[in-house]
Amino acid sequence: MAYIINDECISCGACVAECPVDAISEADSKYVIDAEKCIDCGACAGTCPVEAPVAE
Repeated sequence: MAYIINDECISCGACVAECPVDAISEADSKYVIDAEKCIDCGACAGTCPVEAPVAE
């Protein structure tokens, strides 16, 4: 099951550097996670200051 980034995202970019498979990219108003690339490791959730990445 992949992670998603909810609307709490403040676009700080902290999660991007933590993703070991480069599944996170910037979209219009927040960052998004490519479900095809996500390996469900939780690294993004562990670094986010607002707990925006959540398990889908």
